[in-house]
Amino acid sequence: MKISIIGAGNIGQALALRLVERGHDVRIANSRGVQTLADIARQTGAQAGVPKDIVRGADVIVVTIPLKNVRDLPPDLFAGVPDTVTIIDTGNYYPQQRDGRIVEIEQGLPESRWVEQQVKRPVVKAFNNIYAAHLRDKGVPSGKAGRIALPVSGDNAASKAIVIGLVNDLGFDGVDAGPLDESWRQQPGSLVYGTDFDAAGVRNALNAASPLRTAEWRAKA
Repeated sequence: MKISIIGAGNIGQALALRLVERGHDVRIANSRGVQTLADIARQTGAQAGVPKDIVRGADVIVVTIPLKNVRDLPPDLFAGVPDTVTIIDTGNYYPQQRDGRIVEIEQGLPESRWVEQQVKRPVVKAFNNIYAAHLRDKGVPSGKAGRIALPVSGDNAASKAIVIGLVNDLGFDGVDAGPLDESWRQQPGSLVYGTDFDAAGVRNALNAASPLRTAEWRAKA
């Protein structure tokens, strides 16, 4: 598949490396320019580019940038990109640690629903609850006991199936976590966040999740 990654942080690099290893055609961009991506391109095998260019012709686009920076993406970034292209949001809201207050999320809007509003495209939430090093190093073949599972939330069944397929390709079990309005079940502070549960463990954690954001993950007054 042709996969374009917007964001070259830890998750973006881990995805680029593993997806290239699995035979995908991967392009990667950041906000600082192609010249800053030379080392990452060499280490991962992905082709460096700029956001407006790499989204053209992609089958899947991954947005993996700090949540506060989503508002700074070009407003016409996805102009000309077919509606059938799957867009993955890996983001998390870190109000105290990085992002500052985002009023809509503080008032209860799921993080990825807010991202949808900014990019004006449907998104699938995935890869947000796993550490980058684990994403890079802990994938194993399908059927192996204890295989780590990752929740995948979204409203479009076809897009979710594509993402779950990629999760499996990378060495993890994909668990359908329901529609995007339920994606709070995998946000920071939830029972599945930062864990390496297998599929049964992920389902149990999702079912037991609370919609109340804990104090560590809320903006301070």
